[in-house]
Amino acid sequence: MKILLINTDDSMGGAAIACLRLLTALERTEGIEVNMLVQEKKRNHLNVKAIANTWLQKKLAFERFVRERLYFQFYEKSKQIRFAFSPANTGIDISEHPLVKEADIIHLHWVNFGFLSISSLEKLFKLNKPIVWTLHDMWAFTGGCHHSGDCENYQVACGNCLQYLKNPSLNDLSNQIWHKKNTIFNPTPTLPNREGVRIIGCSQWLANRAKKSSLLKDFSVKAIPNPLDINLFLPQNKIEARQKLGLPIDKKLILFVAAKVSVIWKGFSYFQESLEILKSQIATKSQSQDIELVVLGESDEETINKLSFKAYTLGRISDVNQIVSIYSAADIFVTSSIQENLPNTIMEAMSCGTPSVGFEVGGIPEMIENKTNGFLAKYKSAESLAEGMKWALYEANYAELSKNARQKVVDNYSEKVVIEQYLEVYKSVVAQVS
Repeated sequence: MKILLINTDDSMGGAAIACLRLLTALERTEGIEVNMLVQEKKRNHLNVKAIANTWLQKKLAFERFVRERLYFQFYEKSKQIRFAFSPANTGIDISEHPLVKEADIIHLHWVNFGFLSISSLEKLFKLNKPIVWTLHDMWAFTGGCHHSGDCENYQVACGNCLQYLKNPSLNDLSNQIWHKKNTIFNPTPTLPNREGVRIIGCSQWLANRAKKSSLLKDFSVKAIPNPLDINLFLPQNKIEARQKLGLPIDKKLILFVAAKVSVIWKGFSYFQESLEILKSQIATKSQSQDIELVVLGESDEETINKLSFKAYTLGRISDVNQIVSIYSAADIFVTSSIQENLPNTIMEAMSCGTPSVGFEVGGIPEMIENKTNGFLAKYKSAESLAEGMKWALYEANYAELSKNARQKVVDNYSEKVVIEQYLEVYKSVVAQVS
């Protein structure tokens, strides 16, 4: 069986990481021939193929991205949400690409930012090949936003987009995009057989939203998590990991991870406030000096200096073995994200035996079992986040917490568990089309 995974790139973002991990797991699966098609290749993986290989092709790819962003500037409510809404009005036609033609199954992932337009998707659907679409956010079934927050317009027809558009109305840009997608997804010559398409949510939360959406409610939708190599993300000796990284061995270390901490959806302000509360709640000065922070990802000195505890900033790191050491070195991992699907970071931390603390949002409650393998904080509550950190560091049975965190990943997110679920989907969708 020939599987073609399709994702915008192979380097940046959770979808790219998840797609690469699925690629690697499928490569180890008997009877499967798999490739991954991206717009531009950044990593040295043999079975990743790029659309843009020459200098000119790469320039055109960047131009498509820029044109889409410039187009959306006329509609955007503010700069803060500029990359949280994709009109998908620019893209490239890959329907005639050799890998697409050879594939038994087309497996879509995250395809935005000038890679595949709505028109590009329509041409893929017209091939009438079996299609599996793994959703890493809500874009496939909204009028353009990647996360709708509290808005439920996607359950009807989108429009009146107050969160993202400066001039919301019944027939605004979100409504126009919804209608374009509806043309593809309804049974038409474009898509004569809905049974030949399977929609996968990386979390049950996302799958449930897709089932409620006006665009995908009549499709087969199920939840399958992203896979993780549990033999790579393995707990290391905490003291040895810290010595290797030059981190103190006698402190309680709180880890925060984000590609860019300033991104609004990462909720860094809640993390900052929760640390202030935590410091005020700690009984003694010695306890206050007992805690230090580790920040992995792009950050600026001014932001870090405002934090209540001493912080070690590690910047961006791509070496997986080093990342495993960082997770293992930390006592707890904290995420303050206010919009999430099924975060790779929580999965990675837990696989390394590091308990997580995070808000009760998106797919996070499916990962963190409150006071069993971590702590679920009340949504957007810095007080609750501080409570979770204090509990995990000072009150919990840490050895049991760490053991449960690791076991959660082994039981639910290991390659073996996830691939078995995908193989069932592949066989099912092929049977419907053949």
